[in-house]
Amino acid sequence: MKIRSLLLFSSLLSATCSYAATTMSGTIISMNSVECGTKKQSKKESTALLCQQYIVHTATSEYKIQQAKPGDQQILHSNTPIQFTINKNKMKFKVDGKNYQFVIVSSAALNALNR
Repeated sequence: MKIRSLLLFSSLLSATCSYAATTMSGTIISMNSVECGTKKQSKKESTALLCQQYIVHTATSEYKIQQAKPGDQQILHSNTPIQFTINKNKMKFKVDGKNYQFVIVSSAALNALNR
């Protein structure tokens, strides 16, 4: 009975440790406006909606992140250092006391020679 309890406790502890999000540091390098949907003006006309897409560099990776909704229009400055967490396909961070959540569009490893 004690062995079962010990195994259960150790498995719960390891699951909790692997679930905890780690905080990483990076820098917002650049921003581009990209199409992220359309808005219907009338039956025959539609207008493209633009979203901001940012490139975030860490020591080993590069992430392209994009705002989740076209209505979330916030412009973040280049060369802004951030502390972020990643949960599934979302990056969460705080800049100037305001929380942000972006969708990760792509990620790539940085080559040591390109830095």
